[in-house]
Amino acid sequence: MVEGVDRHELRQIIAGLTEGVILIEPDQSIAYANTAALAMHGAETLDDLGGTVDAYRERYALRYRNNQAPNRYPMERVVSGEKFHDVIVEVRRSDKPEVDFVHSLRSLVATDRDGNPSCLALILKDVSGQFEAEERFETTFNANPAPAVICRLSDLRHVKVNLGFLEMTGYTRDAVIGRSVYEVDVLAGARSRDLAIARLHAGGTIPQMEACLDLPDGSTRFVIVAGQPMDLGDEPCMLFTFADLELRRKAETALKQSEERFAKAFRLTPVPTVLARADGFSITAVNEAFSRVFGYGADKVAGRSPSDLRLWVHEGARDKFETAVARTGYVLGLEVCLRHEDGTNLDCLISAERVEIGDEAFALLVLQDITERKRTERDLFDAIEAVMADTSWFSRGLIEKLANLRRPGSEHKDGLVPNVTVRERQILDHICQGLDDDAIARRLNLSRNTVRNHSASLYRKLGVHKRSEAIVWGRDNGFPLASPG
Repeated sequence: MVEGVDRHELRQIIAGLTEGVILIEPDQSIAYANTAALAMHGAETLDDLGGTVDAYRERYALRYRNNQAPNRYPMERVVSGEKFHDVIVEVRRSDKPEVDFVHSLRSLVATDRDGNPSCLALILKDVSGQFEAEERFETTFNANPAPAVICRLSDLRHVKVNLGFLEMTGYTRDAVIGRSVYEVDVLAGARSRDLAIARLHAGGTIPQMEACLDLPDGSTRFVIVAGQPMDLGDEPCMLFTFADLELRRKAETALKQSEERFAKAFRLTPVPTVLARADGFSITAVNEAFSRVFGYGADKVAGRSPSDLRLWVHEGARDKFETAVARTGYVLGLEVCLRHEDGTNLDCLISAERVEIGDEAFALLVLQDITERKRTERDLFDAIEAVMADTSWFSRGLIEKLANLRRPGSEHKDGLVPNVTVRERQILDHICQGLDDDAIARRLNLSRNTVRNHSASLYRKLGVHKRSEAIVWGRDNGFPLASPG
C-alpha cells in the first residue's frame, strides 16, 4: 500500500514536467508516460506507445545519432540498469512515417534501501527543432561555393569542412576533419598571424587578411582568410572562410608580363609612336623614333598635349582626329601635316587605336613621316605638268588629279578630305564660278530644288554655313576647275 502511494505521488510530480518521462517496470512493461512524453511520440494515450518494450519496438523505428548501442532500444538499456545521458536518437512511427522526432535521452535508475531497482525511468527532451536547424546549416554550409572550414575552440580541431575548401586546396575530407588548425594550418603565412592566433584562442573575430596555404601536393595557394566565432549546437567554434586569390595573382602576373612586353615593343619599334591618355590626349610616353623624327625629347612632351606642343599644323584637323578616336576608337592612315620641334612642317600618315592599360584608357598613336615621298611625288607631277602644258587634249580629270597631288590635302585645308559626290563637286565648281542656283540648274539640267538640296549636303560636308564660305573654301582648294565661259 505504501508502495502504491509512493508511485502515485511520483506520477503527480512528473505529470507537469516539460521533459518527457516514461516509467518502465522490470518486466519491460510501460507503466506510465506523462503528457510531454506522449506528445514527443505523436501519441495520445499510454496504449499508443505499445504497453511493453517489445510492442514499442514494433510501433516505433529508432536510429541512433550518437552513443550507439546496436539492436538495443534505450528502454531496454534502462531495464538492464544502464545509466546513460545525452543519447540522441531519431524516432519515427511505423504506421505514420511522416511523424518523426529527434530525442535527447537519459536514464534514471532509482534503487531501494537494499540496492534493488525500484524506479526505472527514461527522460526525454525534444530536440527536433535544433537538429532541423543544424541540418539546414549543414546543407547550406556544404552547398556554399565559398571555401569554409569550422574548428572547435575547446581543442582547436576541425569539425566541418565544405566542398569549396576541398576543391580549392586538394585536401580530402578525412585529411581535414579531426586535425588541428596547426596540422591543417588555415592561417599559414597569414600577414597578421600573431593577431589571428590570439583572436582564435580568445574566441574573437579574426579580421580579413592575406595568407598562403600549404597544399597537400607541396604547392601553395594565396587566399584571403577571415574567422567568425559561432556556436555549433552547444559547442563554441570558429568559422573560417576563404577567398581564392590565386586567379587574381595569376592575372596580375600575366598583366605585368604583358605590360613589360608592350613597353619593350613600344620602346624598340622604329616608327614614331606616342602613348596618350584617351581623355584630353595628354602624352604619357614617346619612343626613341618619335624623338629622332620630331626632335622632342621624352622629358619635353610628358604630361603635355599635342595642342600644347603645337604639333599639328592645322588645329581643325587635330580636333577632328581626336573626335574620331573618341567616337570610333581608332583612325587608320590619315594624311596630316605635323610640325617638327624646329618649326619645319612634315607630311605624315597617322593611325591611332584606343587601348586599355590597367584600368585606364589610352590612345596609341603611330606616326609615319612621308615628307620625302610627297616631295618626290610633287616634283614628278611638276615635271609632267611642264611637259604637258600645251597639250589641249590633256583630260580635265587628270588635270584635277594632278592639281590635288601637287597640293597634298588640298581638297581640305585641314587634311581631312570630305566625302563629296561627283554631283556636289560639279555644283561647288559652278558656285565658285559665280553662278546662282537657277543658272546651275540650267547648266546641269536639274531642278532648282535639287540644286539647293545638293548644296545643303555640300555645306554640311565642308563645314560651312553659307555660299560665300563655300566659295572661299573652294578657291583655297583648287576650284573652279575650269574658267567660266
